[in-house]
Amino acid sequence: MTPNLTAFTGVDSQNLPDVMVSVQFILAIGEGNLVNNPLYKDRFRYDVLYHTDLSRDHGKTATGLPIEQINWGNYDLVVIDESHNFRNGNGTNTHGGEKENRYMRLMNRIIRAGVNTKVLMLSATPVNNRFNDLRNQLALAYEGVPDEINEKLNTESDIDTIFRRAQSVYNAWCKRPEVERTTKNLLRELDFDFFEVLDAVTIARSRYHIQNYYDTTEIGTFPKRLKPISLYPKLTDKPGAINYKDAYECLNQLNLAIYTPTKYILPSRLSKYVSERETEKFRVGRESGIQRLMSINLLKRMESSVHSFLLTLQKIYAYMCDTSDAIDRFQKDGKGKLNELTDLSNAATDFDEDDQNTDIFTVGKKVQIDLRDMDYLSWQREIKADVDVLATLIHMTEDISPEYDFKLNQLFEVIRNKEEHPINPGNKKILIFTAFANTAEYLYENIAPRAKEIGLNTALVTGSIEGKTTIPNFRADMNHVLTCFSPMSKDRDVVYPEDKDKDIDILIATDCISEGQNLQDCDYCINYDIHWNPVRIIQRFGRIDRIGSKNKVIQLVNFWPDLTLDEYINLKDRVETRMKISVMTSTGDDDLINPEEKGDLNYRKAQLKRLQEEVVDLEDMNEGISITDLGLNDFRMDLLAYMKEHKDLDHLPFGIHAVVHGDKPGVIFVLKNVNKKINIKDRNRLHPFYMVYVDMDGEILVNHLQPKDILDEMRHLAKGRNEPDKELCKEFNRVTKDGRQMQEVSRLLEHAIGSIIEAKNEEDIESFFSAGTTTFQSGGFSGLDDFELIDFLVVM
Repeated sequence: MTPNLTAFTGVDSQNLPDVMVSVQFILAIGEGNLVNNPLYKDRFRYDVLYHTDLSRDHGKTATGLPIEQINWGNYDLVVIDESHNFRNGNGTNTHGGEKENRYMRLMNRIIRAGVNTKVLMLSATPVNNRFNDLRNQLALAYEGVPDEINEKLNTESDIDTIFRRAQSVYNAWCKRPEVERTTKNLLRELDFDFFEVLDAVTIARSRYHIQNYYDTTEIGTFPKRLKPISLYPKLTDKPGAINYKDAYECLNQLNLAIYTPTKYILPSRLSKYVSERETEKFRVGRESGIQRLMSINLLKRMESSVHSFLLTLQKIYAYMCDTSDAIDRFQKDGKGKLNELTDLSNAATDFDEDDQNTDIFTVGKKVQIDLRDMDYLSWQREIKADVDVLATLIHMTEDISPEYDFKLNQLFEVIRNKEEHPINPGNKKILIFTAFANTAEYLYENIAPRAKEIGLNTALVTGSIEGKTTIPNFRADMNHVLTCFSPMSKDRDVVYPEDKDKDIDILIATDCISEGQNLQDCDYCINYDIHWNPVRIIQRFGRIDRIGSKNKVIQLVNFWPDLTLDEYINLKDRVETRMKISVMTSTGDDDLINPEEKGDLNYRKAQLKRLQEEVVDLEDMNEGISITDLGLNDFRMDLLAYMKEHKDLDHLPFGIHAVVHGDKPGVIFVLKNVNKKINIKDRNRLHPFYMVYVDMDGEILVNHLQPKDILDEMRHLAKGRNEPDKELCKEFNRVTKDGRQMQEVSRLLEHAIGSIIEAKNEEDIESFFSAGTTTFQSGGFSGLDDFELIDFLVVM
């Protein structure tokens, strides 16, 4: 069995067939006989499916394939777009065993079954906050059998050991102070084998790569990003009404004890509710996680819209009142059982798309708690205190009708202004994102009629509410809506020729379309709420910031709470810290359920500040690991481009040099280890080649374990310089007597080699520069015979 072809890329799959809501799978060899198949000339046929199709046993895919009749094991090639959705690997059930989640269904149904299936994975974020994200995706290529890839790798360790060590290094790196938690420091500490694996299985391409190294004649170019517009609407302009600060202060008073009933079970009765497999710490910790998630969710919904905030307040208020009433009835007749809230699936619509995907909605089972086993009076006291707070919040927000919703009305003014003053001639299209389906529906109900009055058609797309549009007799399924919103990028006139005159101008959507969509007909993206995960903001804008856009410029508009960034972060910190302390008190463990919600608010502040001032690329977000930072693809592309124009590069003699201006005078040496008996590879990613940057005093500016830094420095020094600097060359020749007196360079070379092999000697090194000599002479300095000088760059 041969390991499957695997590649990760840092660029969205913009030019793959886009015939669905999201190109989640392309399974080669199948029906795929679609009118807009761009590969029909190659007789290449494919099926396109959602990731979620793996979770279903019946029904049809978006392209009409009956799921129960699909021959899953008959695909020669699987292309997985947004492959990071499989980074968590196989799932576990409540007993610690394996459950067949989407990852395992993909592995078992498609990759392991039937024919030998090759895998191509596409992702802009293959690594989130752990290297196991990458390993789990990579395991799809070798069918989860490490031996199948170990024998193919040129590494000293096996694949599992390599990733285990890399994760250990990463964990230690994460604990460093923020100023030391840089990508550069991480790269210095990772093993050589880790980079060998990355080079073997990944291809990384950033926006920079595409712009600088690809011929974009056929695929088009990226549009110019205008500076983001940041708006700070208040909740309402109604006199004497609630503001954001008031709401935050009220939320900070909530205990949300309703979600932690196990904490109030009497110790002597706890064994009735905690099984041998399920410890008290697990159950209480999980409930505290629910408690904190609900607290954060209230913050998110308040920042989204008054409407969504009020809906959740009313739902929680009713739940608390019902529970308190049940306790009152119990006190009267001595009977009563309560359903512990361990299954939140009925409340899932109140959460954003990310939180809906947490295990909190699927793990655990409903348990009835007998009130006779509880300290129900203490529990009721906490619940009643929250009821009073919620009643106040509901009273202050329910009077904010759409007429007085300042944020809603400011949104329409933005739409009207864009219609009257388009940033690209004739382009009316606007994409509006929100984290919540309730907010999206609220916006549609209140924006669509007003937009229709100024000649704009509006549509609604969410993952939980049926699509809607103001176009009469229009089938509002997701793919149809998106195609008519972005007709050029999605070939509307080919796919739906009957809809050539049906243009959607405004699309209101949740994050169900924030990945894998080509919507570059649009030039205006509005974030009606700021997602707590900054990567989402970048992904949203990425729907219109794409190659092949017909627009010269594109605009991002962000709606923020009516607070300064410091106030915003500090208020969040107070609410989060309160809940965090509750979790730690209950469990003795800082288990915050979702790894992405760890509340490093100071760090988040820096991210949010950048988002207020600029459009940030995914690879520029410091909190994550960019796969482009882990490889040397930038320089390989430089070299390949150079070799195309200089085909005689292989015939150049060793020992050549150049002279450039620079702020840090010294010499950059490029060496090759020629003695295979000496293993000094260590963490040098270029072995057997070594690069060292030495200053004029012999101090090492950049050592051989930092080749990327040296390559960056060399590229910076040489950028735009295609001809020798004659004045510098004259000066260098004067100092060295036209190369006859190279003692100074020889001395620096000795320091460079000494920094590699940790030995120094000044003997015999001068002879290295004699005419026609490219290897060290044997003799006094241990290690001179082990290196060959390739070239050097003098910085003056």
